[in-house]
Amino acid sequence: MPDADTEIAHAALTRDAALLEDVVREAGALALGLFRTELKSWIKGKSSPVSEADIAVNDLIEARLRAATPDYGWLSEESADDSVRLGKSLTWIVDPIDGTRAYLERRDDWSVSIALVADGLPVLGAVFAPASGEFFFATRGQGTRLNGAPVAAAPGAAINFPKIAGPKPLVERLGGMKEGESLYPRIGSLALRLVKVAEGRLDAAFAGGNSRDWDLAAADLIVHEAGGEMTSLAGERLVYNQTDVRHGLLVAAGRARHAHIVKHFRENPIPW
Repeated sequence: MPDADTEIAHAALTRDAALLEDVVREAGALALGLFRTELKSWIKGKSSPVSEADIAVNDLIEARLRAATPDYGWLSEESADDSVRLGKSLTWIVDPIDGTRAYLERRDDWSVSIALVADGLPVLGAVFAPASGEFFFATRGQGTRLNGAPVAAAPGAAINFPKIAGPKPLVERLGGMKEGESLYPRIGSLALRLVKVAEGRLDAAFAGGNSRDWDLAAADLIVHEAGGEMTSLAGERLVYNQTDVRHGLLVAAGRARHAHIVKHFRENPIPW
């Protein structure tokens, strides 16, 4: 029989899951309402675009989640970082519009991505692509659903390049790519690229270096709960809500294929 603390934790996770789904749908509706309209945009850092839609969606998410869970930490691509989050056991990790460049180019391959992380590991994850209507949701220990239906990563370990997405120079290092063979078309949202592994649309997805917590945390849980793995090329699990939120080269795939890919890169490391 579960003890009282376990029951309380389960009830809190159930409450937070319902909250997350509502907020992500609301955020997606706002982003979709602003999609393909005239928006102010600018560049932050060296080359990362941001628009007034990113800020509006971020403000909505922050207001809703902070009001409902005032004791949780907060980390978002579009908010100033606050070291207070490092002392929180539960933290929301948010990308209000993942794939802003695709969004501004009026393409459909962008998403809203939010995770709830407990002590560095995601326990809830949602990735919503409003333009296509794809809503991926995962709760730790309860599997992954796409638009309410269970999904699973593709089985097997074979490498089928047209069902792999990611930077071509990195994927080509697997070897065996035939002349004229192409990869899966580029997906602007990294989170959306990764979760397509969870539904079996992709056999594997790679991420180049310099991704951040907000690009990855929700997708990580969604892939894991669908029977896949998402790790560094060396097979190391990712830990979130640390001082440094940057991550290096990554791969997501069903477990057997992931093990095969990680073994390949361990035996054939990328020279730096």
